[in-house]
This record gives sequence, C-alpha cells and structure tokens, in this order.
Amino acid sequence: MEGKELFVMVEAISNEKNISQEDVLESLEEALAVATKRRNNIDAYVEIDRQSGDFNTFRQWLVIADGEEFVDDDGTEFDPELHIYAKDSAGLAVNDFKREPMPTEEFGRIAAQIVKQVIIQKVREAEREVIVEDYTQRVGEVVMVTVKRLDRGNAYVDMGGTDGMIAKFDLIPNESIRKNDRLRAYIKEVKSTPRGAQIFLSRTAPEMMIELFTMEVPEISEGVIEIMGGSRDPGLRSKLAVKAKDKRLDPIGSCIGMRGARVQAVSNELNGERVDVILWNEDPAQYVINAMAPAEVASIVVDENRNSMDIIVEEEQLALAIGRGGQNIKLASKLTGWKLNVMSVAESQDKQVQENQKMSDKLAEQLSVDAEVAGVLIEEGFDSIDAVADADAKALEGIEEFDAKMVVEMQERAADAQLVQAFDAADSFEVLTAVEGVDDDLANALIKGGVATVDGLAELSIDELLDIRNVDKELASAVIMTARENEGWFK
Repeated sequence: MEGKELFVMVEAISNEKNISQEDVLESLEEALAVATKRRNNIDAYVEIDRQSGDFNTFRQWLVIADGEEFVDDDGTEFDPELHIYAKDSAGLAVNDFKREPMPTEEFGRIAAQIVKQVIIQKVREAEREVIVEDYTQRVGEVVMVTVKRLDRGNAYVDMGGTDGMIAKFDLIPNESIRKNDRLRAYIKEVKSTPRGAQIFLSRTAPEMMIELFTMEVPEISEGVIEIMGGSRDPGLRSKLAVKAKDKRLDPIGSCIGMRGARVQAVSNELNGERVDVILWNEDPAQYVINAMAPAEVASIVVDENRNSMDIIVEEEQLALAIGRGGQNIKLASKLTGWKLNVMSVAESQDKQVQENQKMSDKLAEQLSVDAEVAGVLIEEGFDSIDAVADADAKALEGIEEFDAKMVVEMQERAADAQLVQAFDAADSFEVLTAVEGVDDDLANALIKGGVATVDGLAELSIDELLDIRNVDKELASAVIMTARENEGWFK
C-alpha cells in the first residue's frame, strides 16, 4: 500500500469512528507487529513514517539484568530470541529494547486477517475511550433518549448513536414506557468495561428536576435565581428551594411561570409529579417553616446538638403537615437536612410537661430539695445546677419562698453537685473515647445525652445514637458494634 492510500484509509477510519488519526496509526503499527511476531516467532516493532507512510520493521530484544533468572509476565523464561542481557546490549538500560532493522513482511491471507482483527480491536478500544471521556464530562446533564427495549424492568436507550441504560430503580414508579418512546433522563454515571462504555441514566434523581427547571426558567440559567436544593418522591411529589439574587425579583413566581406554565412543563416531564417551589432562607428555622408548606407552622423548637426540630402545628393542620404516608415531612427533612418531628399543640404541651417533670426530678435529686422547690426554681429560670451555682444570691433571695440561709445551702449543694458531675464526666469521657470511632465531640454529646458507659453505648440503637448526635450512619453502626464487642456481647 502506498503512503497516499494509507493516509486516505486512516482518515476514513478516523472520521467514521470519531477517533484520532494517530490512534488509528498506532493500532495499525501494533497489528503489523503482532502479525510479524506470530509469523517469525520473534519480538518485533513496526513504525509508520508519519510523512511518507513507509513501513519500518525492527526485530527487538528486551534488555534484562545480568545473571537474572528471568521470567516475563506471560511466564516465558529467558529466550535468546526474545531477551538479551545488559552486558551484551551495547550500554542499553534494563527494560529497554535493543532493535535491529529487518525487512517488512509481505503478509498473506492469514496474516492479513490477524492485522484486521487487531486493528478492529484497537479501534473499538479507542472508540470506547472517546465515548467514556465525552460522556464523563457530561455527567449531570439531562439528555433526550429513545427507548430501544425493555428487559426485566430496565430500559435500554439510544442516546444518539450511543447506548445507555436506565435501571428499574431509576425509572419513575408506575410510569408507562414503551419501545421507541422519547423521554428525558439525567446522566448519572459512566463506566468503561471490556464490553464497552456503559452509561447509566436516571429519571428519579433530584438533580434531574433541578436541571429541568434550569432548562425551563431563563432566570435560573442566567444566574439571577439560584436553586438551593431539591428533594423528590419520584412521580408523586417534590420540593424545590430557590432564592433570588435580586430582591426585586419573585423567585417562586418566576419558577411557577404565567398560569403555572413553567412548573407544569417540568411536572409533565416527570410523569405528573407535583412540585412545591419554596423560598430558601439562611435562618434554618424559617427555612424549615417554608419547606413545610402548604402546612402552617404554629411554632418550632430547635435542638442544634441533635440537628433536629420539633414542628408544632394546630390539630387541623397535622395531617397536612405530615402528608400522605409521611411524604410532606420526609421531603422537607431531605430538603433542609434537619431531622423533623411533627406534633400538635396539645402533644407539644404534654411533651413540655414531661420534660419539665424530668428536669424537676433531676434538679430536686441533685440539690436534695423537694419537688415543689425544684419546680419554683425551674419556673424562675434556674433549671440546672450550673444556673443555681452561678446565680447571684440576691436574685435567688428575691424569690418569695426562699430566704438567705436556704439560698446559701442550695448554692453549696449545687457547687458540690457540679464537682461530682465534673469527675463523673471526666471518667465517662475517658471510657467512651477508648471506643474506636468515638471522638471528643461524640463523647461529650453521649455524656450530655445520659450515656456515660460503654455498656450504655452498646445498648443504643442506630436511630437512638443519631438522635443524640447527627453523625454518619455507617459510623454510628460501627461505634455501636465496637461497644458491643468490647462488652462481650459476641462471646
């Protein structure tokens, strides 16, 4: 083959397979080297001149260390036809190749078939790498696909010359999909496998809803409105949090559109999924109140240590706040990142009474006073031994039921209780931090939560530990299992 013909062929393959001409030439060089090796039982190297198209063939030997009992990766021992010791290589380094020119082979039918097979294989590999690289850069995009076939609940789709798959759990539940249907999907992941590039898509990811709004609402794509988060119950309901960079702009109205046109377009693409657009707020409590829409929140109690909030609503709002199957509260929790507990006003009052009772009993025990005295202290805002010990004596004497002598005794008892508590906390801290996975912050949170021993930690469930401190679920599981092992549960 003349140089001109070679480059025409290389260009044609490059254009057809969308890979570089250099990759095609390298594949051809490797294919010719493989054919030469098989025909002559030697190691060979082929080089194609990038200017003239001439083929240059070299016989080569791998340079190995002197005196080495050599075995290559294929299990082949030292062979003078394939290997050469460093002392005989004219100064070449170990693992280099000594090369000598040899005539380029005129290949027959079988050798030509080998060349063809190697070229096809290398071109496929290069083509796969191009696809993987291209779609890896496009992860996070929403693309239009055509359904080619359905198998075991999975949808195999055509992405415009490239195949992709939407797994059963990435399809919207109860959505009717048939062969040749055109729909949008979110590029979730790209993998390179021996069988080719595998592209995984999703129609249930919250990111897909976010991307659809970005496509549908010009203010978002222009950066005037910012999407702060999204959560979905695919096919049923979702929530989207937005904020405007320009205070004069209504971000919710912009996302909903004239007569709901914009939000309806997104909903239609998601098989009728209802979308609640809510206003983001930098204050976590107000953000949660907004996220609970359409339910109206009466009040809210924030527990930052446990990363949780109690949402108090009127009795008639309770069902709306929870939603069907807990849907509304779950979506609000996912959106805001807070653990949310919904209760009625009456339930909140009962809970407060119970907590006050526990607080009163504990304070009465620590100060060696009766429940009535402890109750008066709590009503006046002195709800802990720290508050009593650190209080101004005159402030305590100002309480109608108390006199100076009583105040002195209570503050002395509070100081003694502080000292005992400090010693106990130090011992508990040392014991708990000895458990693998328990750091200083978690140990302090456990002690505040009433868990002062390894045995107490071992008795916790994962949810109970997460209520005490919001940590990674896998870490919570590992810490509890370690505590149980330390306590001899598995012996």
